[in-house]
Amino acid sequence: MNRLRLVTYNIAHGRGLRPIQGFQSKRSMQAHLRRIAALLVRLDADVVALQEIDQDSRWAGNFDHLEYLRQHAGYPFALHGVTTRRTGLFNLCYGNAFLSRHPLEESEAVAFGRRTVGEKGFLFAEITVGERRVPLINLHLHYRSRAARLRQVGEVFRYLEKRHNARAPFWAVPPLVCGDFNTSGKASDAAAGLRAELAYFAPYALHPENGRTFPSPLPTRALDFVLVPEGVAVTRCEVVRSWLSDHRPVLAEVELGRAG
Repeated sequence: MNRLRLVTYNIAHGRGLRPIQGFQSKRSMQAHLRRIAALLVRLDADVVALQEIDQDSRWAGNFDHLEYLRQHAGYPFALHGVTTRRTGLFNLCYGNAFLSRHPLEESEAVAFGRRTVGEKGFLFAEITVGERRVPLINLHLHYRSRAARLRQVGEVFRYLEKRHNARAPFWAVPPLVCGDFNTSGKASDAAAGLRAELAYFAPYALHPENGRTFPSPLPTRALDFVLVPEGVAVTRCEVVRSWLSDHRPVLAEVELGRAG
């Protein structure tokens, strides 16, 4: 079986459509995460790439959101890539994560900087689908500055280039890349910039082609994408109607082809 169902979803710290987390109880947050888990069960993804997910943060109930989702959505494997960590009275610990039906191996989390609030970054992992080794990137780029996003895109590419040089004999396909690009919609912004950089490995297609994901009640902006290399067939891609976060999730189903 060489088909992979992938979901990318910024869950906004589990706060739902509230403008800021921290003004609800732990019980309320857990109830909301159970609703997200029920959505993930319905989407039936093999791998879920999550952004803005907390491990132990004061503003998000001081519990491990990823483990809570893992248990309630029924995934055997989970991996948290913390990009923001702050200790003290107002403790924070959050970043990107994977939930997976396949073991997550060769993993690494990278933060773009050292800020203790709001730092973005990416998470790398490899999975085996059928007999095919598949590299994955889950990223979250700067939300305000296009210049910062383009610098971060360059960092992601340089990282993948080094990984490729070390791991290419094991990879069946070039990396699948997904996440919250926070793009402005300009042709020179992050999604297009990373697509151009990734041409080093193969021509890439951006999915969904015209799907808007933010804000979820009435989306006007396309922020969340899956980048798929040539040779990997996209059999289905859709923006999922959901109001459990300020982003809508993106579901992509790909066919990896025969194992070589």
